Amino acid sequence: MNKELINYEVNGKTYEGLHAKPDSKNAPCILIAHTWAGRDGFVEGIATKLAEDGYNAFAIDMYGDGKVGNSNEENQSMMQPLLDDRKNLSQVVIGAYEAAKKLEEVDNSKIAIMGYCFGGLVSLDLARSGVDLKGAASFHGFLSGSEDLPDAEIQAKLLVLHGHLDPMVGLDQIESFTKEMDAKSVDWQLHAFGNAMHAFTNPEANDPSFGTVYSSDADQRSWKIFKDFLSEIFS
Repeated sequence: MNKELINYEVNGKTYEGLHAKPDSKNAPCILIAHTWAGRDGFVEGIATKLAEDGYNAFAIDMYGDGKVGNSNEENQSMMQPLLDDRKNLSQVVIGAYEAAKKLEEVDNSKIAIMGYCFGGLVSLDLARSGVDLKGAASFHGFLSGSEDLPDAEIQAKLLVLHGHLDPMVGLDQIESFTKEMDAKSVDWQLHAFGNAMHAFTNPEANDPSFGTVYSSDADQRSWKIFKDFLSEIFS
């Protein structure tokens, strides 16, 4: 397994993804969409883990030039413009998807995406774009749709892994998501973990007042469900 930084352009702006390569050739590819902090060590660790399991892992860059924030305020300032312009968000993640398809080692008929927090929404929006995608998984991600996005057919199977006590993703988002997916006849599933808040997969999350707390149980259980999901969509 080795890693390589991949530069790609979207609408004239340069982005920097990280490709973690498995030992096998022509393997499926999983895009990894980062949290509001940017393509940091957390998602690079996930990429390594997936490559060791035999997948091409492509940790994408939603902010440009591989930028990573250093504070909640900076993270918010990078994320918010994309949340306010979901059409642009969709174009950026589609650009990352197109870059992944061009990687020599990738079986581009078997591509999926996963994401964390903000990246969960990014993953779902790639599926909402209608591209040829096997699956999209959201770990404690935002779920709301947008009227700014085209009403495209969703080809991917969807997996939502949600902390029941997540103060950032309430029942309103869950209800709107399920109605949207049912209306589009999507193959979707949602797993809610009791006693789990936002960022339950991140061992460094320890801020109950902010709503971000690590849960080893939810982390392990969600990863098992995700691995089963990969086996299904790539079979």
